Amino acid sequence: MSEATVADLALEVRSKNAGPFWVTLEVFLRDAAGYAIVADPEFLNPRVVAGLYAIDPDTVRFFRIPELNVVKISFPRPVAQGGLRDRDIHAGQHHVPLALLALPA
Repeated sequence: MSEATVADLALEVRSKNAGPFWVTLEVFLRDAAGYAIVADPEFLNPRVVAGLYAIDPDTVRFFRIPELNVVKISFPRPVAQGGLRDRDIHAGQHHVPLALLALPA
């Protein structure tokens, strides 16, 4: 049996550009119980995000919105949007590592 992931608690996990230099990840949780797990800084924090995306944890910004059961995370893009080494111009695939993050036991 496989481990439960963030995606299992979410209605949607998505990523997008937040301008040409930033990426935003959004996790829309199904309910308050799922939000409580994913929004918990002991589970999901800048250090965890930095490990998933090979970035500096000091650059990660969190926006927790309990009224909507949403967690948003922003960080600088590794290369500018449309740059020569940009492999995802719309940042539409960046959500996958977060979606596949295993939940705490």
